[in-house]
Amino acid sequence: MYSLFYLSFLFLIPWIGTSLGSFGVFFLKKELNSKIEKFILGFSSGVMFAALVWSLLLPAIERDGYIASSFGFMLGILFLLVIDNFTPHLHLGSDQAEGVKSKLGKSSLLIIAIILHNIPEGLAVGSSAGAFAFYSDSISFSTVIALSLGIALQNIPEGLVVSLPLYQAGKSKFKAFLSGSLSGIVEPIASFIAYFIIGEMVSILSYLLAFAAGAMFYVVIEDLVPETAKGEHSNLGVFGSALGFVIMMILDGVFS
Repeated sequence: MYSLFYLSFLFLIPWIGTSLGSFGVFFLKKELNSKIEKFILGFSSGVMFAALVWSLLLPAIERDGYIASSFGFMLGILFLLVIDNFTPHLHLGSDQAEGVKSKLGKSSLLIIAIILHNIPEGLAVGSSAGAFAFYSDSISFSTVIALSLGIALQNIPEGLVVSLPLYQAGKSKFKAFLSGSLSGIVEPIASFIAYFIIGEMVSILSYLLAFAAGAMFYVVIEDLVPETAKGEHSNLGVFGSALGFVIMMILDGVFS
């Protein structure tokens, strides 16, 4: 059995991916090529889709069936829907803030949106690690590794897409990098929370796995897919999504 000490390194890997991507702001000008941005957003959505299916939903279904998994999945979507409607934030590429009215600046609203985006990913890694630690026949350690690496992989380009708008909004490159990096710290925090919840209540394991999948699904459909599809070069987004899906699928197969 792997101890929490070793699992905690997997909790940190997605955050490291975000930090590496955010560091790219030092090497770019004010704007990111629209074709590259479309590809990055598509790639991120593809990785998340594959991760939520193979690493979260299927293990939940195998353990407790479709009814429990469907219930947890819809709860995850509802959870993000409530947060999305009541938390002030600003999506990438938008000038219209969402959630309750706030006097926060554009940079702060962007950071909040990024944090909301990262919560499901942290829940996903933490719940899968908890499933392995407390009920190892549900998920293998290799599946936890694949999920952590897959999310980190999509966080690298995503971190760049995140830090660059902060720089464009007036922050220095260092502050944009720091803000982008720190926005990802919510992922290991959410991972630890999910892990300890499962440790205390193993009976809700399948619900929490499906809950994390539903939360990730909401982020992809509500945020990433519309940004990928609108405007020009949407075909690059489709290709990026397919590539991300395939890479995550291969990762899951290699580490299974």
